[in-house]
Amino acid sequence: MIIATAGHVDHGKSTLLQALTGAGSTDRLPEEKRRGMTIDLGYVFLPLEDGQVLGFIDVPGHEKFLANMLAGVDGVQHALLVVACDDGIMAQTREHLAILRLVGIPAITVALTKTDRVTPERVASVKSQITDELNAQGWNDCPIFITAAPQGTGIAELREHLINLYQHRIEDSEASIHRFRLAVDRSFTIKGSGLVVTGTAFSGQVSVGDTLWLTGVNRPVRVRSIHAQNQPAERAGAGERIALNITGDMGKQDVNRGDWLLQQTPPEAGDRVLALLHCDKPIRHWQSVHLHHSVNHITGRISLLQEGAVSAGSDVLVELVLDDALLLAENDRIIVRDISARETLGGARVLLLQPPRRGKRQPEYLEKLSLLSQAQNDMQVLQLRLAEGSLSLKAFGWARQLTDDGLQMLLTASGCKVVGDTALQQEKVQEFQQRLIDTLKDFHEQHLDQLGVGRARLRRMALPSEPEALVFSLIDMLLTEKRLSNSRGWLHLPEFSLAFTPDEQAIWQRIEEKFGDDPYWVRDLATELGLDEQLVRGVLRKAAQLGHVTAVVRDRYYLSGRIRQFADLIRTMHTTQGSTCAADFRDRLGVGRKLAIQVLEFFDRSGFTRRRGNDHLLRDQGLFLD
Repeated sequence: MIIATAGHVDHGKSTLLQALTGAGSTDRLPEEKRRGMTIDLGYVFLPLEDGQVLGFIDVPGHEKFLANMLAGVDGVQHALLVVACDDGIMAQTREHLAILRLVGIPAITVALTKTDRVTPERVASVKSQITDELNAQGWNDCPIFITAAPQGTGIAELREHLINLYQHRIEDSEASIHRFRLAVDRSFTIKGSGLVVTGTAFSGQVSVGDTLWLTGVNRPVRVRSIHAQNQPAERAGAGERIALNITGDMGKQDVNRGDWLLQQTPPEAGDRVLALLHCDKPIRHWQSVHLHHSVNHITGRISLLQEGAVSAGSDVLVELVLDDALLLAENDRIIVRDISARETLGGARVLLLQPPRRGKRQPEYLEKLSLLSQAQNDMQVLQLRLAEGSLSLKAFGWARQLTDDGLQMLLTASGCKVVGDTALQQEKVQEFQQRLIDTLKDFHEQHLDQLGVGRARLRRMALPSEPEALVFSLIDMLLTEKRLSNSRGWLHLPEFSLAFTPDEQAIWQRIEEKFGDDPYWVRDLATELGLDEQLVRGVLRKAAQLGHVTAVVRDRYYLSGRIRQFADLIRTMHTTQGSTCAADFRDRLGVGRKLAIQVLEFFDRSGFTRRRGNDHLLRDQGLFLD
């Protein structure tokens, strides 16, 4: 467990920590020692009787070093607010409290320092002031200790209270299902050991021997040894101060503050996220701001998704447009400060890492986003995302920082269908299957001379934005349930498996005798056979549905066997030269250019090929097979 200090400059944070732990000064930089003030983060540890260690982060109190203070409070679960009684509540006291609230720290302990310099009445007055301020910012019944470090007043009681907090802390029940994530705030080398990086773990667990991904250099590293809470350890996890001795193809000069150590290789960092912004100050659309995330600090803009003025105290849905990419996860907290870096405007909680390009301000989408902002855990978020449609498990696993086992546990509990990288809610399975059936029904009504379509074309017609593996799996389910039929690669509804009547069979036999390698027009066949043109047209359409003939254009038919020969030729040309063009196809067949073009365009419409310029590329080689 790590406890972060907070409070105005020169209110005695470092002195108080020395008294609590017996450690030396947390100020390690020469400038800190010269100026007598904390500039960067300092760390001290209090060993306990049971062998455990309670850690403290000493953050700078001066407003000029607020970015360092922000880096110190991210990832901790308890804060120690320090208020000197000779000064009372100051500007940075209020701002530090606001930051602790905005990053979501649930509990605070207050230490009133320098009480030996003031009267008891002044102590009581400051205690009343800080109680009112805590209540106004949402913390009630916070324990307040009256201390004077030089005399040791109140130190033992405060120490006992903090140790009791540590011993009765509630373990994160979901720690084991989340990935390890640590933001590097220091790096150095130790002779004989090599490179060491330090930080406070955001989530998950790490063990000696694990392989992690180090951003910045973008390569894997191996964990040689671990120090957690200033003690050698085989394993460490969320909320602990960790030093990792790592080895890999890099040196100290390659590691920078703000790099991340991650359990899995990250996706490319984005430059836009959707978030819920709590505003402590009025916000305007497209306002330039400073954005603080862990030890990283960039600038960006706020794009309001809802109309109307945004007043202090309100929660609004926004899109954060980042000037530099940030490696974020859902639920991460971002502190928003004005562009002059003089005041904290609010705090944002990340809701979605990949905003849609359009439709973000539509009422229906905003309602979905609002429901997402109210979700309390990973399962609730999963259910909301599944209700929208198919879900990429890789993207969701990263966004929620779930381990493979943790993700699988959620999927099993949700009862959704999983195909490869995609999950689909059972209600959506039925909806998507019905869409496939309805699409085929419409196709049959509009194309009476075709038996059906290939599965790749059916996907493009019915569910073009869904992953191919998922749609093919849904088609296989429909085939198994006999709600779809497959005739020589053509998908069709079972009721379209037709048969000739005796009269039609007799006419078809006469028609079939006329066919050779060349195509026939309906009117020419009717004339040669002395039959009614409409009667011949109807028989040929049924013959097409039965797979005997194929119409390359309306009323012009080839025997289906001949079409399969053409398809075999295209497959061969695809293998030998990568594509087919009208001139090559014409020369190979020995037919006119117009007919060659008609056949190639038929293959394009069927989904067997697709046109790119003058070339026709093989698209679905499973069609037109015997």
